Amino acid sequence: MGKPEEPLHDLEWLSGYLGGIPERTIYNWRQRNEGPPAYKIGKYLRYRRSDVENWLDSRRDSKAGSAE
Repeated sequence: MGKPEEPLHDLEWLSGYLGGIPERTIYNWRQRNEGPPAYKIGKYLRYRRSDVENWLDSRRDSKAGSAE
């Protein structure tokens, strides 16, 4: 038996996961193809945590947190 599929999360979850980024900002990112990948199910957007984490990793600022 295969492992269970990763659950899908809604926009409210994503906003909280990203530290309170406003949902409007996330919509704007989507319009500019800058946000994390989403699944569109009917009129709803859903996100996988692993996709969001990969998206975040791709935006890591190598200078952030440096001791210079």
